[in-house]
Amino acid sequence: MAAELLPTKKLVSSASIQQQNLSNNNPAPGCCSWQGLYPTIRERNSVMFNNEMMADVHFVVGPPGATQRVPGHKYVLAVGSSVFHAMFYGELAEDKEEIRIPDVEPPSFLAMLKYIYCDEIELCADTVLATLYAAKKYMVPHLARACVGFLETSLSARNACVLLSQSCLFEEPDLTQRCWEVIDAQAELALRSDGFCDIDAQTLESILRRETLNAKETAVFEAALSWAEAECQRRDLPPTVDNKRLVLGKAVYLIRIPAMALEDFANGAAQSGVLTLTETNDIFLWHTASRKPDLLFCTRPRAGLAPQRCHRFQSCAYRSNQWRYRGRCDSIQFAADRRVFVAGFGLYGSSCGSAEYGARIELKRQGVAVAQRQVKFFSDGSSSTFAVWFDYPVQIEPDAFYTASAVLDGNELSYFGQEGMTEVQCGKVTFQFQCSSDSTNGTGVQGGQIPELIFYA
Repeated sequence: MAAELLPTKKLVSSASIQQQNLSNNNPAPGCCSWQGLYPTIRERNSVMFNNEMMADVHFVVGPPGATQRVPGHKYVLAVGSSVFHAMFYGELAEDKEEIRIPDVEPPSFLAMLKYIYCDEIELCADTVLATLYAAKKYMVPHLARACVGFLETSLSARNACVLLSQSCLFEEPDLTQRCWEVIDAQAELALRSDGFCDIDAQTLESILRRETLNAKETAVFEAALSWAEAECQRRDLPPTVDNKRLVLGKAVYLIRIPAMALEDFANGAAQSGVLTLTETNDIFLWHTASRKPDLLFCTRPRAGLAPQRCHRFQSCAYRSNQWRYRGRCDSIQFAADRRVFVAGFGLYGSSCGSAEYGARIELKRQGVAVAQRQVKFFSDGSSSTFAVWFDYPVQIEPDAFYTASAVLDGNELSYFGQEGMTEVQCGKVTFQFQCSSDSTNGTGVQGGQIPELIFYA
């Protein structure tokens, strides 16, 4: 086979061989003219990335047993990082040919070097935190900002608690604020996420202390127990109730157990075994006795978040033959200019006396349902809107269109909106509205149902 390929090799020009080698960041040995193939210094520097040619320093990156040897070029590294400049050219510079970096993962170190050599940023969800650590350690601020931007765009209830912990560690206040926005609005989802159990004790306390946490206290208590079980495993302790109480420490008093409904307390925390008999007895007395005992727990419910309402109509009306439903869908598309969390809709009800409605509400993005719920609400016959809620607030990404839909079952004659607006400013958020092809009952931008979006921001 080698003899058959030999003539083919001879037909390839030396320039083509050089180009092929360069495409792999590996100039041909002895090649003296590769520089002429690239018109810019950035392209020529890119050839040197992770390349042994002219390397004057080597890094042994990664923890023992999982290291990778990476070639480097002192001048290029010093131009890209003040830390590398001090390391190679500062007053205390050491002329080492090999530098060990056990606290940085090899893929993240290479991602940082690629930015320094090639001016290219390649990030992925699995390594972005480690890359941010490397960028912070070696003071590469533009790469660090790109990592933070990547984390903000991928932020959700599933990872918000872990990112909160990391953002505090890396001293990134903007990312910290974004994490709190998600945790506050989608608190129960965040508390039930796997990532919540991975946070450190300090972050746990900051979450349990949070006044604007939008969650039932029973959910907070259950999440704290899940964290305590994971912490027992990290400390090689059996996950007994005594050990859970031990690892929670004083953080247990940040859970507002007396603020639970008496029934929830009796069926949950009181039987968990985590509280002492004295604490359990005192909380029962606090709920039932006229002379209440002093408690170490905060007795005041959390304030939570106040929902905001975006009203898209300037007036409403009713007529003798409108608004009728007949099981048809009322739908509207909307977009917001910043991340918000839609918790539900405001709907119109009966225009001829009190009535009860059943409603199937839904949120979709690009035709895919992201939330839906079957609910009931009571209309008192006034022109007021009546709130219907999803199980959990839904994160709405900025500048992306979503479809809000409602199918009502109840009194046929209803109020409906008029003088609809295509753009509504609500606090710091601007909403845009447009007609939806899903709407089969006449609702559109100018009039119809779904007069309000109820949201947190």
